[in-house]
Amino acid sequence: MGFFNDVFGIHETSLLLRGQRAGVLATNIANADTPNYKARDLDFAAVLNGELGAAGLGLVRTRGGHIPAAGDAVDGALKYRNPYQPSLDGNTVEAQVEQAAFADNAVRYQASLMFINRRISSVELAISGQ
Repeated sequence: MGFFNDVFGIHETSLLLRGQRAGVLATNIANADTPNYKARDLDFAAVLNGELGAAGLGLVRTRGGHIPAAGDAVDGALKYRNPYQPSLDGNTVEAQVEQAAFADNAVRYQASLMFINRRISSVELAISGQ
């Protein structure tokens, strides 16, 4: 796995987290008309930093009283989104905000895919010796 981390860098973890965030945002959009539904989002930067910090430290909690490592503290927790204009039925989903976040996430997902594809092409080129 070390070779792939060296080749793909942060983008492998980024793709996994962006995929999870896309699911959360899609759920918000699907529940835009559900009374009392609370919009949620993944704090991408915090989760990514936690994942990279946990991978880099290599710490293991051997007892429940030990202080958790960076990755344990974040653990992909979802956060509630604060609405700009709360609705009367208690729903906090704002379609425009969710669609903008979904589009931004999709563009960043595509950018990571493009980076990985280019890296694979360069490794194939190096292996073929051309």
